[in-house]
Amino acid sequence: MKFEILDISGDIGIRAYGQSCEDAFVNAGIGMYSLITDIERIDEKQAIDIDAKGDSVDGLLVSYLNELIFQFDTYGFIGKRIEIVTFSNQPSAFIKVKVYGEEFDPNRHERRLLVKAATYHNIRVEKINDKWEIEVVFDI
Repeated sequence: MKFEILDISGDIGIRAYGQSCEDAFVNAGIGMYSLITDIERIDEKQAIDIDAKGDSVDGLLVSYLNELIFQFDTYGFIGKRIEIVTFSNQPSAFIKVKVYGEEFDPNRHERRLLVKAATYHNIRVEKINDKWEIEVVFDI
C-alpha cells in the first residue's frame, strides 16, 4: 500500500508510505491528488517542475503539498505521476520534482474534494523500522 485516506472530523488526511523518505513524499502527493479526483483518469500530457523549501522535514512536506495545491488552484494542473529530481530532508530541507499530468477537465475528470491546504496539525514524517511513514491533514 502506498497511501491510505484518513477520515478526520471536519478535515481529511493521508497516511503515505515509502521505502525511503523520498518515496513517502511522492506517495503523499499522489494520495493528495486522489482526494481531488480519480487519478486513473488523468493523462500524462504535460510535465511541470515544482520546488519547495522548508526549515524542517515537516515544513518541507507542507510546503511541497501546498505548492501542488497552488498549481491545481491557479492553473488547473492535476498530476498523476511524480518524480523526485532533488531531495534533502536535512535542516534547510529542499525538494524539486517533476509532475506529469494534465489540466483538469470537469467533463472528463470526477471532482471529489476541494483541498484547500496541507496543515501542520498532527503532521508526522518518520522512519518506522525500515519504512518511512507520513501523516498529513488537509483543510477542505
